[in-house]
Amino acid sequence: MSLFTNFLVVTKIAPDDYVGFTFFVGCMAMMAASVFFFLSMSSFDKKWRTSILVSGLITFIAAVHYWYMRDYWAANAESPTFFRYVDWVLTVPLMCVEFFLILKVAGAKKSLMWRLIFLSVVMLVTGYMGEVLYRDQAWFWGLVSGIAYFVIVYDIWLGQAKKLAVAAGGPVLKAHKTLCWFVLVGWAIYPIGYMAGTPGWYESIFGGWNLDVIYNIGDAINKIGFGLVIYNLAVQGSEGIKK
Repeated sequence: MSLFTNFLVVTKIAPDDYVGFTFFVGCMAMMAASVFFFLSMSSFDKKWRTSILVSGLITFIAAVHYWYMRDYWAANAESPTFFRYVDWVLTVPLMCVEFFLILKVAGAKKSLMWRLIFLSVVMLVTGYMGEVLYRDQAWFWGLVSGIAYFVIVYDIWLGQAKKLAVAAGGPVLKAHKTLCWFVLVGWAIYPIGYMAGTPGWYESIFGGWNLDVIYNIGDAINKIGFGLVIYNLAVQGSEGIKK
């Protein structure tokens, strides 16, 4: 079967399959966001185009993975954990890159970008180990992943990234603050999904929740939301230049 034919195949989803529904909606939402970001690039000043491009790449990568994940779910009725982590290990570091790109105007160095990328990879790799490889010690690997997450939160809220954002001021500071809230609140959705899908002391609280629905909602909010914040910054930055 050719790639084009496979793309046109419609996976049958039961009317009450709410997990499959979120996979399907997530896929289409990511595709739509990618088209929007890519087509809008030429409307902005050059210094914002890379940021918009990265936003489009984040949602495009997610859309491709969601296309496969919805089919995997429909065929096996199992959480497509492997595909999900492949998606995250590509898109989450790119989301960290966005902080560097918007803070370049204030003199951000690549060391900041690589630090955030490294912490995000640690967060994801340890999360995968707890969710897939060492489920009996899921609480431990979740703790390590959480520590890496909170170091990222500290860096962007109180560390070097915050100082650079304050130095930049204006739309950059506003965009940085909004992205910080996405990381603090939006990314906090993922530990809930992790606890819903792994054994541990938290089972009595999150054991009955569906991790795929939680992850899918979190992905849509964070990835598309991140891109829209960057888009708004590019709009404001470009208007400032025109004036």
